[in-house]
Amino acid sequence: MRVSANLATITNCIEKAANRAGRNPNEIKIIAVTKYVSVKRAEEAVEAGIIDLGENRDEGLNAKYKAIGDRAKWHFIGSLQTRKVKLVIDKVDYIHSLDRESLAKEIDRRTNKTVNCFVQVNVSGEESKHGLEPEAVIPFIEALAVYKNVRVCGLMTMAPLTEDREVLRACFRRLAECKRHVQALQLEYAPCNELSMGMSNDFEIAIEEGATMVRIGTALVGEE
Repeated sequence: MRVSANLATITNCIEKAANRAGRNPNEIKIIAVTKYVSVKRAEEAVEAGIIDLGENRDEGLNAKYKAIGDRAKWHFIGSLQTRKVKLVIDKVDYIHSLDRESLAKEIDRRTNKTVNCFVQVNVSGEESKHGLEPEAVIPFIEALAVYKNVRVCGLMTMAPLTEDREVLRACFRRLAECKRHVQALQLEYAPCNELSMGMSNDFEIAIEEGATMVRIGTALVGEE
């Protein structure tokens, strides 16, 4: 497979989805989810012009970081155990799975830099998914004021695995609504300008509903 060819196809789909929503395609960032592929494939993604890579385990992140380093921006997109924070904190640019105060406390304790974090929201209500209930988002974010190294750059969700476009659209729309409520608070440490939502099977709908970052694995870099 050629990542560059896949990227061209996906970029075209993003442009069309953005146009349907009256948005600027340049507002949307592609995160190549490289968690299931080799270091070589991740390097191919970077060579194709992708600068944002997503990993969900400290081992995978560290192996790819060793080879690629600062040529990429690194996104930790999986559930992050508190005890693993020290293994990734100096490498990641974004954490997409902030869902509890103990994790925020550990992030704050382990670094002297500001870390861009997405609060993970379980919009679908599925028991198998991590994240806060939508109603808990604002109280949680307000409680983060004491952690000076934690910046809430946005919200993240994972939609259900379904082909029902209306179910997907409702999920993404609910997250966008949560984002507007957070922004209305005008908190300096929580500008909440970003929405991380949409994957290989549903990123076009996510873009139509306001996604600024889409996390694409299989359709972009495949599986190994």
